[in-house]
Amino acid sequence: METREYIPVTLICEQYEVEISFLQTLNDYGLLEIIQVNENACIHPENLERAEKLIRLHDSLELNPEGIDVVSHLLDRIEDMQNEILQLKNRLRFYED
Repeated sequence: METREYIPVTLICEQYEVEISFLQTLNDYGLLEIIQVNENACIHPENLERAEKLIRLHDSLELNPEGIDVVSHLLDRIEDMQNEILQLKNRLRFYED
C-alpha cells in the first residue's frame, strides 16, 4: 500500500483544525476507520466525506463522541429508509404503468 493512496490523519487535523485524539476516538467508536500506512495514521479517500460529516457534527452541534455515534447512526438509518422508499416508489410506478 502506498501512502499517496490514503490521506494522512495529520493533514486532516491541520485542514479541519481538530486534534488527532478526536479522530482516534472516532476510530475507537467504529465511526471512522484509521489505518496504518508506512507508520502513518491515514484514512482511505472514500472515508473523507464521512470524516468531514463527523467533524461538522462535532463542531456545529458541539457533540461528544457518544452523541456523534447516536446522531450518525440515526442519519444512516434515515438514509437507508429514504433509499428503501425510493425503491418502493419505483416498483409502484412499474405496476401503475
